[in-house]
Amino acid sequence: MFTADYEQNRQLIARLLRSDECFDIIERHIVIAGKKAVIFYINGLIKDDIMEKLMEFFYNNTRPEYLSSAEEFTRHCVPYVEISIVDHPDEVVKNVLSGIPCMMAEGFTSAIAFDMRTYPQRSTSEPEDDKVLRGSKDGFVETVIFNSALIRRRIRSSHFITKAMTVGRESKSDIIICYMDNKVDKQLLHNITDRIKGLNIANLSMNQQSLIEALYQKKWLNPFPKIKYTERPDVAAAVCLKGNIVILVDNSPSALLIPTSIFDVLEEADDYYFPPITGTYIRVTRYLITLASVLLTPLWLLCLQNPEHVPEIFRFVLNIEPTSLPIYWQLIIMELCIDGLRLAALHTPSSLTSAIGIIGAIAFSQFAVDAGWFTTASTLYVAFVTIANYSQPNYELGYSLKYARFILLTATAIGNLPGFIIGIILLIIILASNKTISGKSYLYPLIPFKPQELKKKLVRTRMQQGQTTGGNAS
Repeated sequence: MFTADYEQNRQLIARLLRSDECFDIIERHIVIAGKKAVIFYINGLIKDDIMEKLMEFFYNNTRPEYLSSAEEFTRHCVPYVEISIVDHPDEVVKNVLSGIPCMMAEGFTSAIAFDMRTYPQRSTSEPEDDKVLRGSKDGFVETVIFNSALIRRRIRSSHFITKAMTVGRESKSDIIICYMDNKVDKQLLHNITDRIKGLNIANLSMNQQSLIEALYQKKWLNPFPKIKYTERPDVAAAVCLKGNIVILVDNSPSALLIPTSIFDVLEEADDYYFPPITGTYIRVTRYLITLASVLLTPLWLLCLQNPEHVPEIFRFVLNIEPTSLPIYWQLIIMELCIDGLRLAALHTPSSLTSAIGIIGAIAFSQFAVDAGWFTTASTLYVAFVTIANYSQPNYELGYSLKYARFILLTATAIGNLPGFIIGIILLIIILASNKTISGKSYLYPLIPFKPQELKKKLVRTRMQQGQTTGGNAS
């Protein structure tokens, strides 16, 4: 706690902040109405024009009685900006390191925090990985305050709550939990809030991923995503209006949507920006292509192992040129090579990315076929599977589908038809055993079976009066 000794208080805060060692932590000494005062702030994280205006008011004050206490000073000498009275030195340090200037003066036994912070940020633009043909073109940025405002702009309701929290002993990262108080699952909300409050971690070094792994510490061997990300504020608003929870983490340009099932992950905003029949077509097509991306290459391998059971109409799949490398290893190696090309493109300068990707893919596939490493058919099927993975924008689900494909290919190569069936059963068990962060079924509303809810997930119906548009779309 602070004392009535101004110099002692100033030295305490300066020592905790280590302002003499950090060039960007400013200790500004001023005199107001004949009394000493000091303002601690971080250079670059405050609005200079507002600071200048406040300083004018401070210097124009000629009445020392206004400095009898922090409360009295805020009533008479602070015309605007959000303020708070801080009684503990640790809270002053936390505020200053968050970008909030704090002031102390002779006669004060508390500090005054002025919230006029600003953070360096890029402009709001449409997310690269969450584009839509219609709808808004704005997206989240790395500043949590602006992200919260983008959602608030779309939900003008007093039931919309944004609860701020801090996580990490060292990073002290800001987290905002957004929800509709009249629709949210209270038990889930309290569970999530208690988990975040109970976190005992040093920092969120990887932002959202660190938070997710701290919140959900079990069954991480199951690759299917437990939480969905979105960079679109319209999607986050739709999720809140549906009764779910959105978590924003500072320094991250995306939001966490809770809870999330496999059907929620597969939804997109375009499903709701088009008329019902078009939205249904887009959704069903996405489901079918996603399913085909898992089953196509294992089924082809199964046909090659059992040519006598292939119907005449599909016997064209058996026409492959001879090669010394087994088909199974061709498919596996090409999957790994494509991931290598993707990683190479990610670290290639942007001006060369397209050229390197195209040249690498064409040269790799053509020369590999000419050299007799791979067949034309195997190259074609892997190319389809690769493109089909981009029919849905969720990276975590894309890799989960790849792992599922590896399991089916390996099971089919080892056990033929019985192996393929065992692989399918194993994937169903993996999906069914997966749980959302709320502990509910990952396959809801398929398991437990809710026909009306399942219809809503498969078919884009017309919005009725009083109905909330969208869901966990992304």
